[in-house]
Amino acid sequence: MTTESTLTPCRSLTDLEATPRKKRYCPFCGGLLDLRFVEGRDRLYCEACASPLYENPVPASCVVVVDDQERLLLVKRNVSPKVGMWCLPGGFMELFESPEEAAVRELQEEAGIAGRIECLLGVITNPNPDYSTVLLMGYLVRHWIGTPVAGDDADEASFFPLDALPEIAFRSHQHFIRNYLLTRTTSDPERV
Repeated sequence: MTTESTLTPCRSLTDLEATPRKKRYCPFCGGLLDLRFVEGRDRLYCEACASPLYENPVPASCVVVVDDQERLLLVKRNVSPKVGMWCLPGGFMELFESPEEAAVRELQEEAGIAGRIECLLGVITNPNPDYSTVLLMGYLVRHWIGTPVAGDDADEASFFPLDALPEIAFRSHQHFIRNYLLTRTTSDPERV
C-alpha cells in the first residue's frame, strides 16, 4: 500500500479526449458536441441548444469492513478496470439512493454480507477510464452479519491481516484504508 500523502490531480481534458466513452452527441437534442472555451474552461458544447454540457464526477461508495480480529475484507475484481486486483467492496450509486445506501447495497452484492455503517472515513476523487472522475465516499463497517462470499464484480471475498494486505487496486481505496488506520491508532494507542 502506498504511503503517498498528497492527492494525485484528476484527469486533464487531454486525458478526457482519450477516454473510450467520450460523449459526441448532446443528451438533450442529439446534436453534435464540440469543444469550446466557456466560463473559464474548455467544455463540451451543443450548438443546437446553445449551451455547454456540464459534466460532473460520477458518485460511488465503498466500505472498509473489519472483523473482530482487525482483519480487512477485500474483494478480487473480475471486471475492468483492474481485473484480478483486490479492492474494497463498493460501486456506483443508483438514482434516488444515498451514498450510505449504495455502500451497504454494494457490500451485500459484492461480498454477500449485510453491514451497518459506523462512520464516514472520507471523500475523494479518483480518475476513471470510463467516466473521467469518480467522487468516492468511504465508510467504516465494524458490525456485519453473514459469511463473506464473492458476488457481483468479484471472484473472491476474503479477510486479510492489516500488516499483510495485497496490492490495492485503487488510490482512493488506499486512502480510506489509511484513514481507518489513522482513526484506529488515534482512538487506541495500544494498537500501534
